[in-house]
Order: sequence, then structure tokens, then C-alpha cells
Amino acid sequence: MQTVRASMTTCAHFVCILADMLDSTAPPPPPNPDDLLILLAVSRSGRFTTAAESLGLNHTTVSRRIAALEKTLAGRVLSRTVGGWELTDLGRRAVLAAEEVESAVATLGGSPDDARQLSGVVRMSATDGFSAYIATPAIAALRRNNPNLSVEIVTVTRRAMQHRSGLDIEVVVGAPQVHRAEAIKLGDYVLGMYASRDYLAEYGTPTSVDELTAHPLVYFVDSMLQVDDLDAPRRLVPTMRDSISSTNVFVHVEAARAGAGIGLLPCFMADRHSDLVRLLPTDFAEKLPYWMVLRTESLRQPAVAAVADALRSQTHGFEAALMGASGGA
Repeated sequence: MQTVRASMTTCAHFVCILADMLDSTAPPPPPNPDDLLILLAVSRSGRFTTAAESLGLNHTTVSRRIAALEKTLAGRVLSRTVGGWELTDLGRRAVLAAEEVESAVATLGGSPDDARQLSGVVRMSATDGFSAYIATPAIAALRRNNPNLSVEIVTVTRRAMQHRSGLDIEVVVGAPQVHRAEAIKLGDYVLGMYASRDYLAEYGTPTSVDELTAHPLVYFVDSMLQVDDLDAPRRLVPTMRDSISSTNVFVHVEAARAGAGIGLLPCFMADRHSDLVRLLPTDFAEKLPYWMVLRTESLRQPAVAAVADALRSQTHGFEAALMGASGGA
């Protein structure tokens, strides 16, 4: 009897060893497709909270599912940066798989026409003038055939963000210095000096640079200006005293129209107003570039790529207005 028990114990021991060997050689379980889609949402926004909102989940659930995915893949898929979460090399490979899952799911249900339509939310930032006169009409035209597409526009004048910003597209003034992103020049625009007809009737029309510098300037708040390329007045007319300063270029236009002084304004905005007169166009024609910055993972989204193409096309079609009328006072 003891021999039988010993034999059974020995057999059980070998069964356990065999099971352990089989478990150690078995392939790891595949990642959960839902976890991949959550990672995809985080990769696009750079934030757990934003991804959670877009998926109808809470922040804790997103964090937990990312942790589960990292355990399955045996590695980190995200790393924290100043501007949010960035993909690791493993994370970028996982996102490629997630995009395939997303694409496959999108083909299920609905009509073939629905499958071909763009959908989802594209987040972008751009300057005030670009947002109003280029981005808005471009996106409105794109949405006519893609009503399920939503675009969020944040108006801001700043350099391109070096880290994940929660944005798919950034439109900035001046050539950007960025990493792990695509930078595409959209075109140029011109700034000129403008004053209202009433202001010139009251204070006289300057006929030289020296005369113009005696007038007050309407422009950006110097201490808050984040774009070196926009610092033209400090270089061109350093002695002009400030009148009304603002971080919003629409305020510049309206301040000039109200007679607050002479404004250095984008020609494509000022030329819309017949009560504004361009002054000394041969002396003041500051040409600056618009650049578009796209994150690599965002550019693979059909909706983001379509919005980027629409912005390029609209900028090209708006080229004459961007360069400004050649006439002066």
C-alpha cells in the first residue's frame, strides 16, 4: 500500500512538473481588443481623462485597462511626459494593431456609404485668423459629405508643442522644431500697417517710416508673445509706443478700426474692411509662414488626414488674400 501511495505521489509530482513545462512553453494570451482600442484613444489625446470621455468610461477604468494591456504585452506601452502620455516603441506597435481592430469594427454594421464616411473627433489648434478664415470654411465643406465628423478648434498663438498636447493638428506661425511629428508648410501670409480713415483724417496720414513711428501701435502684448517671428514691431519700429495690446488679433483689427492707433495686421483680415487703409506697403510687408504639425499616430487616422488635406487646399486657394492687396493709402 505504501508502494502504491509512493507511486501515486511520484506520478502527481511529474504531472505537476509537466504542467509547469507546458505552461511555460505555451504562447502568451493575445491582448484584449478593447484594451487596444483604449490605448488608441490615449495615444490620440495624450491624456487618460480625454480618452475616457471619448469612450464613455472613467479615468480609473482607462488606467486599469492600460495596466492590464502592459501586463499582457510584458512591457510599457506609455511613458509620461510634461505634455501628457507618449507611446513607447512597444506602444507604437500596439497602436498599429489597434488601428486594424478599429478599421475592422468600422466595416461592421451600417451601410457601405456609412463605412466610407469620416467620423470621430479631430482636435486642432491654430491662430485666430487662420481658424476663422481658413480652417472654418475648409472644415465646413468637408463636413457636408461627412456629417459624423466633429472638429474642435482651439485658437492660440504659440510655438508647436514639443510634447503630446492632446491635439491631432497644430497650425503655427514660423518653422517648428519638433520631434516625432510631421511638419508641413501650408503657405505664407503678409502683415501690413493699417489705420482707419477717420484716424488718418484726424491725425494725418504718415508718408514715411519716421512719421509713422510717431503714432501709437496696436499689436500683441509684448510680454506674452510666444512666437519670435511675430516680434516684427520691435525690429521694424522699436520706438512706437503701445496703444491697445491684445493676445487676440481680432482685437487688433477692431482697435485699429476704432481709431486706437496704427495696427500691424494680417492683410487677409484687414483688407476685408473698407474703413481701413494700408500704409507704406513697400516699407511694411512682413511675410510669415504658416506650418502644420501632425503627430505620426494621428496622421494615420483617415479623419485627421482628411482635415489636414482640407487645410492645405483651403490655404492654397486663399493665397491671393493671404499675400494682401498691393494698394496703399
